[in-house]
Amino acid sequence: MAARPLRIVVLVIVAFGAGLLLARLMAPARVTLPQTQRATVFSTPRALPPLELMDQDGRPLGPAFFDGHWTLVFFGFTQCPDICPTTLATLAQVTRQLQDLPAGRQPRVLLISVDPERDPPEILAPYVRFFDPRFLGATGSLEATAAAASAFSIPYAKVSLPEGGYTLDHGSGVSLVGPEGGVVAYFSAPHEAATIAGDYRAIVEHLGTNR
Repeated sequence: MAARPLRIVVLVIVAFGAGLLLARLMAPARVTLPQTQRATVFSTPRALPPLELMDQDGRPLGPAFFDGHWTLVFFGFTQCPDICPTTLATLAQVTRQLQDLPAGRQPRVLLISVDPERDPPEILAPYVRFFDPRFLGATGSLEATAAAASAFSIPYAKVSLPEGGYTLDHGSGVSLVGPEGGVVAYFSAPHEAATIAGDYRAIVEHLGTNR
């Protein structure tokens, strides 16, 4: 008679263990993120809509522009007096520090102009190539520029100058777009080449093996 209660206890224990195992299998996988010094890494890449922009040679970027590449994206403009040239010079240092990576993991750098009225392709091309011949630029209509900035959550605004004319205030962060076309990380200012390069290595190594 004692065997029957024992079997019941065993069945309860087995059922409880099976329930725990099933719950663990059905639970969403925990996303581990790389350790970085300054970059904010998103647990889920932020999807981007197609950008209605053209590159520094006047060619449409196209919906597959980011596919298969790691791309550092910065918003600025050619008449920017300080933040833009400083950031682009820093990103040029970053690309040099990452030249030991396999070609498929080396980053591209893209400057998207927030001043399309004064930054047509013929102005943008020599500007970005001054910092590095491989750098890319993008420009477009006012509406396309606003849509691109919104997609990357980058604020900007035109500011009138007392002496006439205007300048632009804009966010100084750098976004990292992964080879699947989504924003995977954001580098906030101030920017330091060694820190960005180190964080970039950690992100690419981690996401390259975990996604």
